[in-house]
Amino acid sequence: MKPGLPFDKLLAIQNSALREPSEVICGSYNASGIVPELLKYTVKGDFFSVLEKLNITLLVTREYEHLVIALNVKNKKIRQSFLHLPHPSGIAVKNDTNKVYIAATRNPNQVVELALASNPGEKKSKATLIPARVKYYGGGYYFHDLAFIGGNLYANSVGKNGIIRVDFNSSKPDDLAWSPLSAKQNTSNHIQLNSIAAGKSIEGSYFSASAEKPGKYKPGELKFPVDKKGVIFSGKTKKVVARGLTRPHSARFYNDKLWINNSGYGEFGYIDKQNFTSFVKLPGWTRGLCFKDNVAFVGVSRVIQKFKAYAPGIKEKQQQCGIYAIDMTTKKIIGNIEWPYGNQIFGLETISAEVCDGFLFTKVNSSSKEEANFFSNYIIK
Repeated sequence: MKPGLPFDKLLAIQNSALREPSEVICGSYNASGIVPELLKYTVKGDFFSVLEKLNITLLVTREYEHLVIALNVKNKKIRQSFLHLPHPSGIAVKNDTNKVYIAATRNPNQVVELALASNPGEKKSKATLIPARVKYYGGGYYFHDLAFIGGNLYANSVGKNGIIRVDFNSSKPDDLAWSPLSAKQNTSNHIQLNSIAAGKSIEGSYFSASAEKPGKYKPGELKFPVDKKGVIFSGKTKKVVARGLTRPHSARFYNDKLWINNSGYGEFGYIDKQNFTSFVKLPGWTRGLCFKDNVAFVGVSRVIQKFKAYAPGIKEKQQQCGIYAIDMTTKKIIGNIEWPYGNQIFGLETISAEVCDGFLFTKVNSSSKEEANFFSNYIIK
């Protein structure tokens, strides 16, 4: 079959294709709907000041925009950088190696390992995170959260209603390492098991879900019941230890207390005697949570209109896409960042600003000689 273009023109197109490092990693920005407006932000309060004071780079996954954002502040100047990945969700940082792992949930699912790299040709080489390895899984795994437990990386497989241990040393798909007693069917998503509060072991960990057991309707169906149906499972007993949540996400331990985002009510709070206690209510779907010293970073997202029934406690007509910094002693909001053109945040994590200032890319559709030179010469640290 003859091509529709003259051979020399077709050859020219092929020769110029996939020259941009960002396209090699995850295709073109245009194909993913990534435009410069997505990086525009507004800031209130001392949000940037607290990032600099804590000496951290804040990592943020914006899943529906296929973006991972890094925020780093030095000498009161913000550096916002990004990486383009397919529908990124959970993030986990291995602090002893400074490697970052991100779950990407388009089909096939991926767990991407990011490592610090430098350009030996630069005198002041940046500590930049780049993709180093990736493991693929069938889309039926439907990953959300990632966490390190006992030094090993685990992912919650929403599609299999359980937790797997991610083994980068094997090309084989990973089997379930844990699942609740109530999830008898492991072939598709029945309870939206979506976050990991990592303990020292699987038995010492806890897991959030939108439902206790399979029912008539499944998550994703508009009639799937959510109001006060969310639960927390114990890793040890595999049974429910807390009820009354609505679409809970981002379970985390802080100061020996189990914290959770009660997403369907726009709340951030904790579990006390098997019940949820609200700590702060925010203007959006609360998802994404991490702690540093005495500060909690909580993500807020817009409610997807098709699934507004999943957010019965969110009454604001216009929600935000952003992050709030909250003082854990006073409950006061220190400050926040909002992306006016943003949509959904899933995961938040921090890495030391001493070792990492984020990603290489800072502008959409605006490649630079610095980027090309870096990818031509970088080495993994």
